[in-house]
Amino acid sequence: MKNIILNKFKESFLAVLPVTITVILLCCIMPNSSVLNMIPTFIIGSFLLIIGMSIFDFGANISMVQIGAKIGRHLTKKRNIFFMLLMCFVIAMIVTIAEPDLLVLSEQTPNILPAILILSVGIGVGLFFLLACIRMLKKWNYNLLIIIVCFAMFLIALFVPKEFIGVAFDSGGVTTGALSVPLIISLSRGISELRVDKDKKEDTFGLMAFCSLGPIIIVLLLGLIYNSNSAYEKITIMSDYSFLEVLMNYLRNIPLHLKEVGMSLSPIVILFLIYNKIFLKIKRKEFWKIIKGLIYTYLGLVIFMAGVNEGFLPMSYMVGTTIANSQLLIIPFAALIGFFIIYSEPAVKVLLEQIEEITNGTINKEILFFSLSIGVSIATILSVLRIILGFSLFYILIPGYLIAIVLSFFTPGVFTRIAFDSGGVASGTMTASFLLPFAIGIAEYMNRDVLLYSFGLVATIATIPLITVEIIGIVYKIKTKKTMKVQLYNAEIVDYY
Repeated sequence: MKNIILNKFKESFLAVLPVTITVILLCCIMPNSSVLNMIPTFIIGSFLLIIGMSIFDFGANISMVQIGAKIGRHLTKKRNIFFMLLMCFVIAMIVTIAEPDLLVLSEQTPNILPAILILSVGIGVGLFFLLACIRMLKKWNYNLLIIIVCFAMFLIALFVPKEFIGVAFDSGGVTTGALSVPLIISLSRGISELRVDKDKKEDTFGLMAFCSLGPIIIVLLLGLIYNSNSAYEKITIMSDYSFLEVLMNYLRNIPLHLKEVGMSLSPIVILFLIYNKIFLKIKRKEFWKIIKGLIYTYLGLVIFMAGVNEGFLPMSYMVGTTIANSQLLIIPFAALIGFFIIYSEPAVKVLLEQIEEITNGTINKEILFFSLSIGVSIATILSVLRIILGFSLFYILIPGYLIAIVLSFFTPGVFTRIAFDSGGVASGTMTASFLLPFAIGIAEYMNRDVLLYSFGLVATIATIPLITVEIIGIVYKIKTKKTMKVQLYNAEIVDYY
C-alpha cells in the first residue's frame, strides 16, 4: 500500500508541477506586488493539491470503482430492466450532486441559487445516463442520437435569456468529475454484460457524453422559467498576508471543506450501505476495504478542495486581472496554462486508465493525454479571445459541435465515444477552480459582462478536445490500415516462396 501511495504521489507531483512553475514564473515577470505576495499561498495550495490527488486516486480505486463494478454486476445478474434503469438514474443523480467541481461552479454563479443549479444538474445527469444505458442495451446508433441531442440543445438555447447560456453549457462540463467518472464507468461496464456481442466493452465509452449534454438541456429549460434578480458582484481577495496568516487561513477553512465534502459523499456512502445490506452482502474483509477506500477518498478530496479554494482560485483570479493589462503575455499564458492544466484533472487520469484497460493497451493513454492537452490549450485561447473581442459563445460551440459530428463519420466508433467522454472529463475541478476565475479576472479588468463572456469557458474546454481526439482516431485508423496492408503483402510473399 505504501508503494502504491508513493507512486500516486509521484504522478500527482509531475501533474501539478508544470502548472505551478508556469504561474510562479509569470508572477515573477509581472510587476505586481499583490500577485507576488500570493506566491506562498499558491505554493501551499499546490502542495495540498498533490497530497489530495494522491490520496484521492488511491481511495477511489479501492472504493468508487469497486462500488460501481459490484452494483453493475448485481444489476446484470438480477436482470430486472426496470429496477436497473431506476438505479442508474438514482446513482448518476446522487454522484453528480456530490461532485466537487459542480459545487465550485455553483458558488461562482450569481444568477441561479447553488442548490437549484446542483439539483437541476443532478436530474439532468440521471435522466441522460438513463438514456445512455437504454441506447447501449438497445444498440441504438450512437452518432445519430448525439446529433438529435445536440440539435435539441441548440434549439432550446435560442429561446433562453443570454445570461443563462454560458452557465448552462458550463454546467454540463463540470458534471463528469473526480467522483462520477470512476463510479459511472464501472457501473456501465457491469450493465454492458447483459449484451453478448464482441463490441459490448467498447460501447461502454460515450456514456459520459450524455452525462455532460443532459444537464445543459435541463439548465437551459430552467432558464426559460427561472426568474433571477441577482447581479454579479466583483470578487474581493486579500493578498497582503504574512506566511503565518496564510497558514491560519488554510486551517480556518478546513472545517468548511470537511463539512462540504462530507455532505457530498454521504449520499454515495448511504446508498452503498443500503444496497450492500439488501443485495450485495459482500464479505466482511472486502466491505471494510471499501470503507477504508471511502475514507481515503474523503480525506483526499478535503485536502484537494483546500488547495483549490485557498490557493489556486484566488491566485488565478489575481493573475487574470493582472495579465489582462499585457496583450503580449495574455495569449501565450492562456496557451501554456491550458496545455498543462489537464494533467492536474483527477477524472482524466481515471478515464484514460479505464480506456487502456478495456482496450488492452491498443489505445495509448499518453497520446490521448497529449491530444487532450492540445485541445484544452486551443479552447483556453479561444475563451480569452472571446473576452477580448466580445463575440458570442455560439461562434465557438456551434462550429465545434458541427466539426465533431462530421468527423465522427470518419473516425472509428470507439474513438468517437472516447472523444465525447474525454471532452466532458477535461472540463473538471481544475477548469472550474483555476481557468474560470482566470477568465473572470480578465473580464472584470476589461469591463466585460462576466456572465456573458467568462462563463462558457468550461463548455469551450469540453468541446474542442472532441475534435483533437477524433483527429487522433482518424490517424489511428489510417495507420492501422497501412499496417494491415504491409502484413497482407508480407503474407503473400511468404506464400509465394
